[in-house]
Amino acid sequence: MEFYEIEYFLKRKKELEDIFNLIKPDLQELADYFSPRSVQFIARNTRKPIVKNKKIIDSTPLIALRNFASGMMSGATSPTNRWFKTSFANVDLANDYYLKNWCSKQEELTRRILYSSNFYQCLCETYKQLGVFGFSAMSLEADYENVVNFKVLPIGSYFYARNSKGIIDTFSRTYMETAKNIVEKFGTNCPKEILDVANESPMKQFELVHFVEANKFHRLNSLSSRYKKFISVVILPSKNEFLSISGFDKFPYVVFETSNTADCDYPTDSPGVNALADVKQLMTMVKEYAKAVKKIVCPTYKGPASLKNKKLADVPGAYIEEDENGRGISPVYEVNPRVLELKQEKDELKQAIKEHFYNDLFAMILSTAQRGRTATEVNELKEEKMVLLSPLLEQIHIALRQILNWIYQQELKVGILEPLKDKYNDSCLEIEFVSSLAQAQKVSNISSIERFTTFVSNIANSIDPILKSKLNGEKIIEDYAHFANISPAQIVPKDELDKIRDELKNSQNQQNQLTALKEGSQIIQNMGGVDSFGADLLNRFGVI
Repeated sequence: MEFYEIEYFLKRKKELEDIFNLIKPDLQELADYFSPRSVQFIARNTRKPIVKNKKIIDSTPLIALRNFASGMMSGATSPTNRWFKTSFANVDLANDYYLKNWCSKQEELTRRILYSSNFYQCLCETYKQLGVFGFSAMSLEADYENVVNFKVLPIGSYFYARNSKGIIDTFSRTYMETAKNIVEKFGTNCPKEILDVANESPMKQFELVHFVEANKFHRLNSLSSRYKKFISVVILPSKNEFLSISGFDKFPYVVFETSNTADCDYPTDSPGVNALADVKQLMTMVKEYAKAVKKIVCPTYKGPASLKNKKLADVPGAYIEEDENGRGISPVYEVNPRVLELKQEKDELKQAIKEHFYNDLFAMILSTAQRGRTATEVNELKEEKMVLLSPLLEQIHIALRQILNWIYQQELKVGILEPLKDKYNDSCLEIEFVSSLAQAQKVSNISSIERFTTFVSNIANSIDPILKSKLNGEKIIEDYAHFANISPAQIVPKDELDKIRDELKNSQNQQNQLTALKEGSQIIQNMGGVDSFGADLLNRFGVI
């Protein structure tokens, strides 16, 4: 085979689909209880009317999921805060002022690109899918106006696979597209049928398949897109032909996952998976609770036949007269359901569901303030909860790092980013996350620095002042600024600090010389009497 044939991609798609079908029933069940309209197992159902879900009879799972997405947005990727920064892996260049300024400019440019694109709008839906199903996919497309455009893909519309290193390098997506958009994107490569439909009925949809995988025919430095690192094809299944054959240097899809197990194709753990049993139990308990309340409020009555056509009044104080034998209306059976106990157990289930989605962590400050806890207790509880969130946060950072690296390559490609000087070209760019959640994980480092410096200062004041020299002030400040996410513009570079030291040293030497001359003049004046001056005494001694 000189190059790929269409049958190869259709076969690969079928293999990926067979693997996905093993977890499809589980995904449908999760969707039924958490997000009924987030799955799309059949591409043609994109315009299907919204069907009401009958399994969700309590809004707790919906609220828990909403709070999870909002908490991750504000805590990990808030558009109003600085949640990432770039640096270089070379330790020798850690304090290089030129590189720090360059990284600061690159960060600001990336933040503007993300803000001007639809990234943050897509991210909220991504977090929702991640919380329920354990994975979510986002496509990255180069855009002339905003540099990059993002799309969140419905669960069930795509399949993916990993290479031997566990990295996702194969992706198959099935979707519907209008004839108008197909012609705009692929032009004259479209079949005549689509060209005709685009003129007569432009909103008519066609099913397309986009398949991307590592290119077996990859040629380094080749000008043809067909031989790039990843092969990309768009197929029209109805005609069994290619609409497009191209390639990418960077993988154009990013998959967010809650866990990564080598032997599993898809994640097996998520807040939704863990909370599903509690949600099912809650829905059952809501029904039973409603039945118990109904039996108390509206019981089944019994009475004499003569009162059959009498209507039981709902107005407080109203009554029905007894019959001639003194018989009235009474419940068929009297029940005394323990409604309060049922309600308490129901509330405990609701709280457990919210904890599965880390709602208690995101609302930590509010909930602890109401209980009158001190700031120290709040911080300790927050650090304890962060330990539980850390694995998920690290997985999210993996996907975000791919997005930021992809944007960095686009910035260089379109020429909107100032390239590095030649001597720095071999340096490797690193991305560090500094959101409020990420910073909460680093708070122990800052506390350690403060405790250490305080301890050394106290020891030095109590025993030996020279012990203060054990502290490396410059390194402490640099490390503190790093952990506290302080902008490099707020830190004076080492070169400028050395110049200031030299100036102070020269100024001090001059001051010492003037002081010495003044003291010498005073001594000479005292030797010659109150009427003598330094110049006069020096003349007497033959010095001048």
